[in-house]
Amino acid sequence: MTTPTPDSPAGNGTPTAVLFDFGGVLTSSVFEAFEQLGASLGCDPRLPLRLLAEDPAARALLVEHEEGRIAEAEFERGFAACLRSHGVDADATGLVRRMQSNLRADTDMIRLAAEVRAAGFRVGLLSNSLGDDCYAGFDLEAMFDAVTISGRIGVRKPSQRAYMIACASLDSEPRDTVMVDDLRQNVAAAERAGLTGLLHREAPDTAERLWGALGMRRSC
Repeated sequence: MTTPTPDSPAGNGTPTAVLFDFGGVLTSSVFEAFEQLGASLGCDPRLPLRLLAEDPAARALLVEHEEGRIAEAEFERGFAACLRSHGVDADATGLVRRMQSNLRADTDMIRLAAEVRAAGFRVGLLSNSLGDDCYAGFDLEAMFDAVTISGRIGVRKPSQRAYMIACASLDSEPRDTVMVDDLRQNVAAAERAGLTGLLHREAPDTAERLWGALGMRRSC
């Protein structure tokens, strides 16, 4: 077992708070989950993600849903229509839940969040919500000091306002906060908002870099 210990005394300008993304950070890869959805629909596995990233109609639906302006069912109907326009015989019902069924909790990252909190740092969640019940099985209020979800606040990452709201909820200044996210554009946006950005790929590497950013080292 490793125990984090300070590299230097407190008050040296190192961060005091951490924000974690949800999908792709506390869970397995969202990219892979969408590719598995595409494969199950019998199309190019990359098509669903490509539409959400590049197709204006699909992208607008995603933004509206993540910001809480349309519900899951309306997003699914619109997204299914986008898929059908590309030759995919997609039933709207349950599209989001089919994607979410391919996600698994990343126990190493969940443990890391708990360890950072136990070490005395304030720990929060900043997540773009996809689906009306995408956090089922996670006791977010118990896991975090503050929970900021795009569908509740009406704004999504990479908007600077989302980071400001999350920091305020965590009672932390942006300059004192690290944002852990699996999307490069969200990490870059966090840095533009004054936070320290940390791009997540694998739990061991993220843990090492996060403890370093927090001015801590891990000893046996």
